[in-house]
Amino acid sequence: SRHPLQQQAQDQGREVVLLVDTFSNHFDTDIAESALALLQEGGYHVHIAQPAAGERPLCCGRTYLSSGMIDEAKREAQRTVEALLPYAERGLPIIGLEPSCLLMLRDEYYMLELGESVNSIAKSALLLEEFLARESDAKRLNLNFNSTPKSMLVHGHCHQKAFGAMKAMRKVLGLVPELQVEFIESSCCGMAGAFGMEAEHYEVSMQMAELSLLPQIRAAQDGTLLVANGTSCRHQIKDGASKNALHFAQILYASLKMKEEI
Repeated sequence: SRHPLQQQAQDQGREVVLLVDTFSNHFDTDIAESALALLQEGGYHVHIAQPAAGERPLCCGRTYLSSGMIDEAKREAQRTVEALLPYAERGLPIIGLEPSCLLMLRDEYYMLELGESVNSIAKSALLLEEFLARESDAKRLNLNFNSTPKSMLVHGHCHQKAFGAMKAMRKVLGLVPELQVEFIESSCCGMAGAFGMEAEHYEVSMQMAELSLLPQIRAAQDGTLLVANGTSCRHQIKDGASKNALHFAQILYASLKMKEEI
């Protein structure tokens, strides 16, 4: 059978585009699969953003840019713009999962001098939580979540906070009956992309994590769901507190289907 991300969505339903970032495509494939299945369950016709024929998978360029490799970042960003522009010109929502990747389309792409095409792409780019919240406000969201009587701690990625996306997270998670959600009041987890992976930054990275994030994670009762939409945040939580955090797309899909692993 085909990989879930290669499947075509329903023939009917509102069209949307799913931009699968490098992390979700190669390391955390369950996140992308959960997001795809969630959108399909909601009746959306999902297009998976694809590179030109014969090219490697798309990359937003964030990892290059964070390392100061501007030319390489620009080349990757240009490939992404070329793949997304036909959808953006049709006014289709472009939905992303990794905050640092998707929000690059609305911020740093302007500084990379990629041309006027960036304008239409930036206007179409939404995090999954922003898209679902907008659909809910417009009374178009056709997802009926099952009661999930559990407690949840949510850590917001720095880019989510900077772009005001945590309100959308709160709104969408609030659609799940009986789910008790608490948002951790914390600053950066300390990983900051590759910063915390570098030996010379390890102590500073852990000091940042220990300010509030990791103590609250460790103090959580057994069975508490942990959510962090950023891949670097999830790794910091895993390495610093020995606990696994999930992307909220996984929680939503599990609640929708009442999968036992939730």
